Amino acid sequence: MAPGNQDKTRTAPVTAIIGMDMAFYDKLPQLFPHTDARSWFAGNQAAIETTAFRNSSLQGAYLMLAARAVGPDCGPMSGFDVDKVNASFFAGTDVKVNFICNFGYGDAEKLFPRSPRLAFDDVCKIV
Repeated sequence: MAPGNQDKTRTAPVTAIIGMDMAFYDKLPQLFPHTDARSWFAGNQAAIETTAFRNSSLQGAYLMLAARAVGPDCGPMSGFDVDKVNASFFAGTDVKVNFICNFGYGDAEKLFPRSPRLAFDDVCKIV
């Protein structure tokens, strides 16, 4: 854990490791039986990595939305040693860490106001 994340993680009631299954395509015949989707990925490392990262990020975001809907604060983070997390929690599996998220209730005294956001027109284009 990066120094700035250690105390937050140590004191969080729950810390989740959001992983990505790098062999997800082996489950596609069961989960997506409509076509031979496994063949889209088998042997295509770039497609596997991109899809696993994207989909595990989305699933982690859904988890955070669900948690926030029932109350807890969420602290997603990237400040950790990927190799150590993988070795400690996913050794011998096809799963790799994507990100870590702490769940709990923040100290209102330590929270700062919402950070500024970019204007819609600065980041989006309607075509």
